[in-house]
Amino acid sequence: MILHAPWKAGPAAPGGPVFVSLTVYTAKRHIDLPGIYLAALGLRRSWPGMGGAVGLLLWSDVVARRAGSVSVWRSEEDLMAFVRWAPHLEIMRRYRERGSLVSESWHSEGPDRSHIWSEARARLSRPGWGADT
Repeated sequence: MILHAPWKAGPAAPGGPVFVSLTVYTAKRHIDLPGIYLAALGLRRSWPGMGGAVGLLLWSDVVARRAGSVSVWRSEEDLMAFVRWAPHLEIMRRYRERGSLVSESWHSEGPDRSHIWSEARARLSRPGWGADT
């Protein structure tokens, strides 16, 4: 069962085409999930000041030891700036050996939250996608 935190708007204007990123982190052990999710919530608090960010949805599936995000950006370049952001890099280093990460991205005609979340859920439900390998 997938649970998610409320949508968090970013500072970028929500009109027009957007770039969407879906990430799936699968922890090796259930005990690591709370720390991973708390780290993600810390990044979420910075979201209103994140350049190019349109919105963010954090999700988790505790039974499957998975957590992740659906982030919406003005462009792929805005996403890449976030990926290189020092606080994000620190979290990635901290949890690198505790699980595995996969991601997928796509363009969307607009920032319709329900459409984007529906697309993300469809991708998450594909057999084996984001599962521990």
